[in-house]
Amino acid sequence: MKIKITGIITLLFAAFQAQAQSDLIKRDTLQEVVITSTRIDLPFKENSRTINVISSEVIKNSAATNVADLLQQVAGVDIRKRGTGGSQADLYIRGGGFDQTLLLVDGIKMDDSQTGHHTLNAALPVEVIERIEIIKGPAARVFGQNAFTGAINIVTKKKLENTASINVEAGSYGQLNGSVTVGKEFENSSIIAHVGALTSDGYRNNTDYNNYNYFLKGVFNKKKQPIEVLATFFDKKFGAENFYTTNPDWNEYEETQSSLISASTTFKTENFKITPRVYWKRGQDIFLLKRYDPSFFRNLHTTHKFGVEANASYTSNIGVTGFGVDVSKVSISSNNLGDRDRTMANLFLEHRFKLLDNKLDITPGVAVTYFSDFKFHAFPGLDVGYRLADNVKAYGNVGYTYRIPTYTDLFYNSPSTNGNSDLEPEEAFAQEIGLKYDAEKFSASVAVFNRDATDLIDFIRPDTATSIFTATNIAEVNTQGFEVNADYRFNIKEYKQTLSVGYTFLEDDILDQNKDLSRYSLNTLKHHFTTRFSSKLFKNVSQNIIYKHAERTVGTSYNVWDASVIIDLNKISFTVTANNIFDTDYIESGFVPMPGSNVLFGLRYGF
Repeated sequence: MKIKITGIITLLFAAFQAQAQSDLIKRDTLQEVVITSTRIDLPFKENSRTINVISSEVIKNSAATNVADLLQQVAGVDIRKRGTGGSQADLYIRGGGFDQTLLLVDGIKMDDSQTGHHTLNAALPVEVIERIEIIKGPAARVFGQNAFTGAINIVTKKKLENTASINVEAGSYGQLNGSVTVGKEFENSSIIAHVGALTSDGYRNNTDYNNYNYFLKGVFNKKKQPIEVLATFFDKKFGAENFYTTNPDWNEYEETQSSLISASTTFKTENFKITPRVYWKRGQDIFLLKRYDPSFFRNLHTTHKFGVEANASYTSNIGVTGFGVDVSKVSISSNNLGDRDRTMANLFLEHRFKLLDNKLDITPGVAVTYFSDFKFHAFPGLDVGYRLADNVKAYGNVGYTYRIPTYTDLFYNSPSTNGNSDLEPEEAFAQEIGLKYDAEKFSASVAVFNRDATDLIDFIRPDTATSIFTATNIAEVNTQGFEVNADYRFNIKEYKQTLSVGYTFLEDDILDQNKDLSRYSLNTLKHHFTTRFSSKLFKNVSQNIIYKHAERTVGTSYNVWDASVIIDLNKISFTVTANNIFDTDYIESGFVPMPGSNVLFGLRYGF
């Protein structure tokens, strides 16, 4: 591994030197993007962490229908889907579990107290997303619990001027998608509204779905003290064939709902900024083991989260201090998990020092947390960065991170799976060092990371003769690896071309346990390679080619090719998206084979 890392760093430095001698091609650069998911707002190039940003331009040209498909193009982000259309997909970063990555929407924590299986149920429609910030590595001191291996912040669009757009798509497996997005600017307010539906007959037995999404964002009182209001509602109904069992006759079925209402404002002076926010998040999950016999086995869970928070930063002669507090109440009403509630409180503090003519930045911080059922915990961390040259930065970070058990971990009960009310929170100490370079034509980063986790939670059984898996704290698991990302931008005539590549290597020692006794913790992406070539050869035609290689710790490796073409004709765009072009047989999660080759045709009209 050390030899591989040394070779990669050498190649990167050679590329840096060649780039410095080449003519630069002007482009829209991420250097101007301000990462807003933390209390201390920083330009993209100033951060001392591994951060990937999916920009609005990439989103628009991707022809992707949901966030899960977008995230699959990022090395180190493992999306394990159980079907198409974003019906259910689990989110992993750097080998963690599906409960260990935190999703945020405009900085609002969307953790689900029932289970991490519902994390991406809160993901927004792609039409209203400005960018997606992917923060990898230990993030508990910045975001709190659930940011065990990283966090993803979906940033919504600020405004859409006075526009409206219609999108209609149809394709393989009876796919039929439609949406309307409207933006309106008034004298003292603005509105963005979106309504969409994604439907399909299914690519095999009992994989049909009907997914609906509604989004409303308004900014009011813009001339004095702007108040931002956000409301979302997502409703999904889908056949869940073999999501959790291998029985071909049961025909599992699931319905989920996710909704959010929030209101926030920001007060600013020359040196001080504070953003108070209040929000309510609701989730609902209905699961039938037999779709056509609800009395056989039916789970109904309804969760609520009410939260109040305030995040602030203060700039002084010694740097920038970020601090914040959030208090929330979560509850669940469930025929399986019971009626339960939990009070959570988090206090965050960090300070960014800049030394040596601003070449060196040091940011220590700590999160102090309280849970009514798990008491007090403190999780410190430290980020350090040093600018070697204007476009080259070395960085490192260390930190403690944690996750409290979900209600499923604690109390679930089924014929094959039992929770454990005596579980302890998961904890880990994680470290990372990296190097990144960013210029007009070429950008690249390399990072090496290590995570020593204790009390990881998995559903295991004592021996292969036992059919019931019980939630248990695993003693220790070490995870280490490295990742490389690079983007090369060039012109053919006056048309922009972009080649993006990413590779992540992961290795953990969880296989020292008997793999036949574990239900969830295995099957990490050992090798993950992604490539996206976005090109434009004619004035009105652009295309994307996406290649993904995955090799898991347990199971086979697979290669998947996707492609899309977009034809722009004034206010009308035609899209063609082809997925799994070479009809690869593969499984991302559990027992569910993914769809074969399929095509989606689309028409977008804006006015």
